[in-house]
Amino acid sequence: MAEQLTFDLPVRPALGREAFFVSPANATALALLDGWRAWPLGKLVLVGPAGAGKTHLTHVWAAETGARILPAAELAEARVPELAEAPALAVEDADGGAFDERALFHLHNLLAEAQRPLLLTARRPPRDWGLALPDLASRIEAAGRAELAPPDDALLQAVLVKMFEDRQIAVPPTLLPYLTARMDRSFAAARALVAALDAAALAEGRAITRPLAARVLDKLGAADA
Repeated sequence: MAEQLTFDLPVRPALGREAFFVSPANATALALLDGWRAWPLGKLVLVGPAGAGKTHLTHVWAAETGARILPAAELAEARVPELAEAPALAVEDADGGAFDERALFHLHNLLAEAQRPLLLTARRPPRDWGLALPDLASRIEAAGRAELAPPDDALLQAVLVKMFEDRQIAVPPTLLPYLTARMDRSFAAARALVAALDAAALAEGRAITRPLAARVLDKLGAADA
């Protein structure tokens, strides 16, 4: 069969609460975000590996609290007065590289004074962020912490379903356990696998089947070797 032209169409993830699958790997973190009114000192750090659901949970929380969401890299002292007026604030990827620590320090203090909640997300705990400002480091390390655990079987299958749905792809339910039994057990691996399956199916003009999945898994395994 001749190879078909493929198009890199945008993926639109569903980020509502109804699209968030609860499992033992994330139930505790979800409960802590639901209990935001009782956060010690009004702040929480959400820690988890890439693709674990931090952004999804952040949007669920923001929908309930009216929080503004921004990447840590976009923090700037000039924006502090504006951001401090938000009813709640979520700062994502706080361990993703250098950012304006003084801006976060001032924001932290203003939000605490106004009793407005602050959520920070990261892949690593605050002690590993390499913060250079001691006063900021001590305040962030004093925050409560919610951790997203590595995915169990049920969560990994649910994540695959969501990633396929975000690409408007329907796959037979029997394919999911086949994939999870053979793929690397991480959300990053799930994302790479879904993207590779989508590309292969488009290129060949066919649905995603077990034989196609077997070939894609073999190729991904060879690429990782």
